[in-house]
Amino acid sequence: MDNVTNVSYVLMLQGFDVPQERAFLAFLLAVLGYMVIVFCNLLLLLTVILNRGLHQPMYILLINMPITDLIGSTALFSHLFRDFFSNSKAIEFPACVIQAFFIHIYAVGVVFNLAGMAYDRYIAICRPLQYASIMTNARLMTIIALVWGVNVLIIGVLFILLLRLPRCRNNVAHTYCDNPSLLRLMCGDTTINNIYGLLTVTCTQPITVGIILYTYLQILITCFRSKSTDTRAKAMQTCATHLVVFLLFECLGLFTIISYRIKNLSPALTNFIGVSALIFPPTLNPIIYGINTKEIRKKAIMLFKKYVSPM
Repeated sequence: MDNVTNVSYVLMLQGFDVPQERAFLAFLLAVLGYMVIVFCNLLLLLTVILNRGLHQPMYILLINMPITDLIGSTALFSHLFRDFFSNSKAIEFPACVIQAFFIHIYAVGVVFNLAGMAYDRYIAICRPLQYASIMTNARLMTIIALVWGVNVLIIGVLFILLLRLPRCRNNVAHTYCDNPSLLRLMCGDTTINNIYGLLTVTCTQPITVGIILYTYLQILITCFRSKSTDTRAKAMQTCATHLVVFLLFECLGLFTIISYRIKNLSPALTNFIGVSALIFPPTLNPIIYGINTKEIRKKAIMLFKKYVSPM
C-alpha cells in the first residue's frame, strides 16, 4: 500500500497524449467544440425562456436538459483547455473533486430529465383530455424539484462517502476526474462506497429506464390506434427524438463503464470513450430538439434574427 504521508495536494491526470506541435491545434478544436455546445444550448435555453408561447410543461421540462448539458461540458472542458494549452496534466485535489461532482450531476441529471420529459409526453399523447388537470404548475414544479433534488442528494452522499476515506495515491488513471477514478486513490475500506454505488445504480436505472420505456411503449400503442395521420406523425417524431438522445447517452455511458473494467484497452480509446459521453450528447441534444421541434425552430430563428443578425 502507498504511504499516506507521501500524498500530494496536486493530482496527475492521465490526459491525452498530444504531441507538443499539435497541442495548440487541439486547444483550438476544444475551444471550438465548447463554443458550439454553449451556443446551441444557450440558444435553446433562451428561446424557451424569452418566448411566452413556449411556457408550457413540455418546454419548461426541456430547458433542464441544456442546463444539465452545460454543467457536464463545462466541467470537462475547463481542464481540457489547460491540458492542451499548457500541456499540464496536474489538477488540485479540490478541483478534481468539484469536476467529478458536476460530471456525475450531469450523468444522473440527463437520465432523470429524460424520464420527466417522457412522463409529460405520455400524459399529453395518451391522456390528452386530462393533460391540463394533471400537468398543473404544482405538478410541473414537483417533477423539476424531484429531478434536481434527488440528483443532488444521491451524488452528494456519494462524494461524502468518498471524502471520508484517506488518500494515498496521486495518479488519476483517466482523462478527467470521476468517482471511480478518485476511489482508486483511496487506501481505506471502500466496501460502503461500493455498496452505495451499486444500490444507487440498481435503484435509479430500473426506475428511470422503466418510466422511459413504458411511457414510449404506451405512446407507440396510442399512435398505431389513432386514426389521425397528423397526430400519429407528431407522436412518432417525439418518440424518435427522445429515444435517440436516450439510447445515445446510455450506450456511451455503458461503454465508459465497460472501459474501466477492460485492462488491456488502449489509453487513447479509453480517453475517447470517456469524453464522448460529455461531448456528443451536449452537442446533439439542442440540435435534435431544436431542429425536430417546429415551434422551437421557428422561435429560435426569430430570436437569432432579432438579437444576432438584426439586418
